Amino acid sequence: MVPNRRAFFSRLAALGGAMGLSNAAVESTAGALPTAGRAEFVAPDSAKLSWEIKDGRKEFHLIAGVVRTEFLPGRPVDAWGYNGMVPGPVIEIDEGDRVRIVVDNHLPEPTSMHWHGLEIPVDMDGAPGISQDPIPPGGRFVYEFDIHQSGTFFYHSHMPMQEMMGMIGFFVIHPRKPEHPVVDRDFGLILQEWDLRPNNTVPNTLAMEFNWLTMNGKAGPATTPMIARTGERVRIRLVNLGMDHHPIHLHGNTFVVTGSEAGRAPESTWAPGNTVLVGVAQARDIEFDAKYEGDWMVHCHMPHHGMNQMVSMVGPMMRKGGMPGMNHGASAPAPGYPQDMWMVMDADYASKPECYGLRAGWTGGMMGMMTLIRVVPPELYDKIEALRASQGSRPTPPRAPAGGHEHGHHS
Repeated sequence: MVPNRRAFFSRLAALGGAMGLSNAAVESTAGALPTAGRAEFVAPDSAKLSWEIKDGRKEFHLIAGVVRTEFLPGRPVDAWGYNGMVPGPVIEIDEGDRVRIVVDNHLPEPTSMHWHGLEIPVDMDGAPGISQDPIPPGGRFVYEFDIHQSGTFFYHSHMPMQEMMGMIGFFVIHPRKPEHPVVDRDFGLILQEWDLRPNNTVPNTLAMEFNWLTMNGKAGPATTPMIARTGERVRIRLVNLGMDHHPIHLHGNTFVVTGSEAGRAPESTWAPGNTVLVGVAQARDIEFDAKYEGDWMVHCHMPHHGMNQMVSMVGPMMRKGGMPGMNHGASAPAPGYPQDMWMVMDADYASKPECYGLRAGWTGGMMGMMTLIRVVPPELYDKIEALRASQGSRPTPPRAPAGGHEHGHHS
């Protein structure tokens, strides 16, 4: 049974590669310039979905399919996502837009798309069997609706186990009128959990405990740091679609919670804090003034969520000295040793511009659902920008192929 299951998923991964969905290039949105007087939305390690105006609507194309990705270098994962990415690419629009989203299903089973938090006609809601038939393999559904909200929303498959395979993406709607106070930096992080058994690249979607925790599809220290100049106002949009709630803690700064998956909250409701609980299926926007220079951690404060690959054999292997870099040479290990999970991997990230200038050994404390917001002086910011520019831009996500069987209708 197991060999057949592995062979089945190997064939799926090969099929995804034939469709151009596996190992798809990801265009980093880090360092984008402000647009129309507002801060550009940046989802580190993710990309934005392109669009065209057709029939007076912004038309987007999403492809649901098998995705070969990595949470860390050398840790391959056969997940499911959109346009070759996990999470899927960012859909970014404006309040008042009319949108059309063409969804093609390249999965081996039916799927459906839900627009979480959006107030739209019921036949566009994406609840399979309730508002539409599931989209069959090889099928297409065309979603059309008008936008009258603004805030942090997201899209996801409405097949529960498909959600646990990675099928989610940001749906960010900018307001018609500028918000106050105005933010200078606008970031987004999607929180996900995974159970990957030894020697298996396919997530176990029935798990209730998880050994890989990611932000935008990467586990620390592979999560790309967010960069802001000293004195700027920063927004971080947090979205959670998994089985666990996540208390997200920001080091060294006090923030206010300014919005949820229902949009921006009245300023009278804002309260200061440095930890916000992001529940399952929730979004939370936090904002703060970056007054304090430093490399500040942003992480889930659940203890098990600050580690990667929590397996029962780690302790015995470390005691025997079988894991280089993790055994500290204790001649007589104390009862319960080891507990620290400390492992330095700086060399793996030395060429990433956003990591320039971090102190030696920084990766040892960055595991699981962890990233950094770096508040840097102008000269260091300019150096990081120059390094980004020297590496050039990456290609945009692949578009859906022409044609295909249309399974659906227009509103």
